[in-house]
Amino acid sequence: MSVADLVVRNAGVYTGDPKQPWAEGFTVAHGCFRAVGGAAGAPVRIGPGTRVVDAGGRMILPGLCDVHIHLGIGGAQQAWELLLGPDHTAEDIYAAVAVRSGQLPPGEWVVGGIVGSTVMDDIATPHALARLDAAAGGRPVLLRDDSMHNRWVSSATLAAIGVGPRTPDPAGGSYVRDAAGRATGVLREQASRHAEAAFARSVADPAERDRISLRSAAALCNRSGITAVQEAATMEPALRALARLERDGDLTLRVVTSTPMREFLESGTAGAELIAASEGYRSPLVRPDFVKVVLDGVPMARTSALLTPYPSTGCAHHSGECLYTPAELVETLEHAVTAGRGAKIHATGDAAVRRALDAIAVLRYRYGSGPRFQIAHTEHVHPSDIARFADLGVVADASPFIWYPGIMQDSNGKQLPPGYQDAAWPLADLLRGGAEVAAGSDWPCALPTLDPWTGLETMITRRAPGNRAGRALNPDQGLSLPQALRAFTLAPATAMGLGGVAGSIELGKHADFVVLDRNLFEIDVTEIHETRVLATYFQGREVFSAE
Repeated sequence: MSVADLVVRNAGVYTGDPKQPWAEGFTVAHGCFRAVGGAAGAPVRIGPGTRVVDAGGRMILPGLCDVHIHLGIGGAQQAWELLLGPDHTAEDIYAAVAVRSGQLPPGEWVVGGIVGSTVMDDIATPHALARLDAAAGGRPVLLRDDSMHNRWVSSATLAAIGVGPRTPDPAGGSYVRDAAGRATGVLREQASRHAEAAFARSVADPAERDRISLRSAAALCNRSGITAVQEAATMEPALRALARLERDGDLTLRVVTSTPMREFLESGTAGAELIAASEGYRSPLVRPDFVKVVLDGVPMARTSALLTPYPSTGCAHHSGECLYTPAELVETLEHAVTAGRGAKIHATGDAAVRRALDAIAVLRYRYGSGPRFQIAHTEHVHPSDIARFADLGVVADASPFIWYPGIMQDSNGKQLPPGYQDAAWPLADLLRGGAEVAAGSDWPCALPTLDPWTGLETMITRRAPGNRAGRALNPDQGLSLPQALRAFTLAPATAMGLGGVAGSIELGKHADFVVLDRNLFEIDVTEIHETRVLATYFQGREVFSAE
């Protein structure tokens, strides 16, 4: 008979297990749940080393799972960079850059984010570039927007990447210029990668920077109640840093990685070569099980691929473009499937979503139901494509942090065709159609902080946090509290291939759980964003305590 490592009693345990939704406690041995409530499990006994916890009636949830996160970028922001909020004005940003510049040694870059989309809408001018140059004192500046697809840089950065008056735009991106052809410092899509590469070359010890960034990200995840994540675009330096953290005992969550099939916002090895290299980093906590395919851009930059043209701005109508032809997409996904990988496909526009579903249909015909497919971010889905998610076994990777009424949606509303915003994020329809909806923060996109309770609330209310009667975004698509909780626990765990070990409090699963300061079922849903994590446990070990 095993000796229990931990016994939790007098709790309100929301298990996430439909066969036994609630329990008053559980027993943990060897990092796994050995008994839950009254359910018979493996026989265990309390020994002298067993920790017995009286939860005082506190609510306990399974460890949260985030199906779409950028650990390296978010961790670097927290550990190293200038933190900006989406509500900062351009004047706020100039002032913050000036302060930061005064704190740095000569030659160092000012790097940070996030810049709100509504600011990005208005700074594509030489005047704004001159203001940024003055604030930085001539330093290179690299600021990321809230979509992470675009950048705002200084003249010194443009010089570092070799952008002059006649420099052609890179494939899949642009160096934004005014009507007279003058640089503005705004970089769209693939142009951003060149600025990121120039900054990376300036870092003296990139391996140590990556290690500290990812350690910071893991700690913030634990503080937020998160114990499993799917990293949404994982290059080899991040794999190397994750392996080092695990080796040193500093990795306190499971990480499923998604290796890019093409270079996107970071330069480096990608595609088949990265798939092969990533296998060398496979471990109990690091699972390189997915690839990442970026099929289009973002609405605020008019780079989402739509079925309807964007409103005219004086130039020819356009609908955005898919970055893969139908044949290229099928070939790319087939390569992933034959390598034993699932695929996370970035598709924000309804035309991109349709192209992704069409390609997945081909792969289902050839390979059956085994391969895992996720479409992120399912922001705009044509009604005729809703049922195809369930029919094809495709997970809707939803980002509630992005879509609740706020700055990103204000910017989108200026760009999208009429009616698109009113039908955005059809999550309830996807669930009614039988699809799995899994929540991903996309952190640090949209918000510089990682707060799943904000996402949980707004997935229900479709309003800004705490807003009981204000503006709502497609409110008929709000979820119930149990549906939203599943979207933050078992659904993402299952989507990333961890459903057998995480996502619910069940016999035999790893003992990942979080203790909250309130029972979510006993408060108004508009108060959920005020929830605080009191403790987080990973494999039965406390990895965060508010005390």
